[in-house]
Amino acid sequence: MRKLMTAKTTAMAVLALLAACSQAGEAADAPEPPAPAKVGRDAAYEAAAGEPEGFVRALYGVYAATGQASPAPGRDPLLGRTLNAMVGADHNQALGKGRRPYLRKDFICDCTGGQVVLTSVQTAQADKNNAEAAVVFTVDGQEKRQTLKLVREGMSWKVADVLVPGQAPLTERLLKVIE
Repeated sequence: MRKLMTAKTTAMAVLALLAACSQAGEAADAPEPPAPAKVGRDAAYEAAAGEPEGFVRALYGVYAATGQASPAPGRDPLLGRTLNAMVGADHNQALGKGRRPYLRKDFICDCTGGQVVLTSVQTAQADKNNAEAAVVFTVDGQEKRQTLKLVREGMSWKVADVLVPGQAPLTERLLKVIE
């Protein structure tokens, strides 16, 4: 009788272990919940490593995120080196001379605030490091159009210039005001 009890106890212990192992295996095989989607500038930084269109969509998505501070003028990781230097020079020279900077509004949305909604993006990639994105968007319901010149610096797309219909390219306008 004792051998029967020991065999029965051993069998139950083995079954309990097998059940525990199969439950642990099921838990390990279950997919992890997706990471929270990045928003605002974090989403744009991540998208910069992908395709030009995704980068531009994320760039305009920054305006939907609230409470995110912009980097200091001339230090924006979403802008190319040359444009960043020009923006910084405009800001720093203006402060040094006691005048207002030429750039008094956000040149990506051509606005000083409001609700920005991207309505269309058409990209064309000239080569692996240069692209253009024709964008149509609204600011508080007012339609605007412009073309973003993009450059790949390292592994990331950056805004190199902004072309607004009827105006000289942003870089040309900045060259006239910085010394």
